Amino acid sequence: MVGSALVRALESRGEGELLLCSREQLDLSRQSEVEAFFADEKIDRVYLAAALVGGIKANNERPADFIRQNLQVQTNVIDAAHRSGVSRLLFLGSSCIYPRLAAQPMTEDALMTGPLEPTNEAYAVAKIAGIKMCESYRRQHGCDFRSVMPTNLYGPHDNFDLDSSHVLPALLRKFHQAMLLNDPAVPVWGSGRPRREFLHVDDMAAASIHLLELEPEAFWSVASERCSHINVGSGSDISIAELAALIGTVTGFVGAVEFDASMPDGTPRKLLDVSRLGALGWQARIGLEQGVRQTYAWMTAHWEEIASA
Repeated sequence: MVGSALVRALESRGEGELLLCSREQLDLSRQSEVEAFFADEKIDRVYLAAALVGGIKANNERPADFIRQNLQVQTNVIDAAHRSGVSRLLFLGSSCIYPRLAAQPMTEDALMTGPLEPTNEAYAVAKIAGIKMCESYRRQHGCDFRSVMPTNLYGPHDNFDLDSSHVLPALLRKFHQAMLLNDPAVPVWGSGRPRREFLHVDDMAAASIHLLELEPEAFWSVASERCSHINVGSGSDISIAELAALIGTVTGFVGAVEFDASMPDGTPRKLLDVSRLGALGWQARIGLEQGVRQTYAWMTAHWEEIASA
């Protein structure tokens, strides 16, 4: 999802050549393949958005997959980028790197100040390692490797699979299916009380390009040697119950919403402090209702493919 948004945004600028490979052409978890790719191509800048991602259910059930695959991919790419002389790299992390009970909104220096949320600990540890790799390569080798920490992302090309998706696309699919089947109610995991921040993926792509294009003097005037990552979010959050109501409005579902409090809520609240991002000259532009309506339109346009996957 993020990669396709970055490609759309970069292509619209019409600057430079984009080197694009499918997973079948280049397996980023294979060190030899990654090293050969970087050795063969003249790569100036890298957006490292590739990752194994998922919601609470997927993270809970497959922690070994999440820590192994993400560590492999980011280690291979970051090291190959250094060895081949890439001038700048942007590593995309996740807001789950912060402690489960971090003060809200979460500032960048909250990293590693408390225990992580158990349901996505393996994924968070991998992302923390990616941040620290970028910082370490900068300290030892002088690499201009930067990190951004996105909040919960959504948009075109999202994962709508109910076993592995995040909350917003999962709810869009549940409500749409309920509409199609004339179901009287939609089941929602958890109590509905947790609060989450959401950012449209096109905003994330725009922020990523903005941050990587900043001259080093500007970027590193805000980032520090051991706290180099920049939060990227909308600056506002919403409860899961409020999100479900919004999605009900967008989809036209008029039935009941049933919260299953026996299922895990995850972190009580995740709202990013985006003051550093604002100081670097960027803020989100796509409102949540606008973005949800756009995403729902995209999902319904591709419903046959989504439903049969």
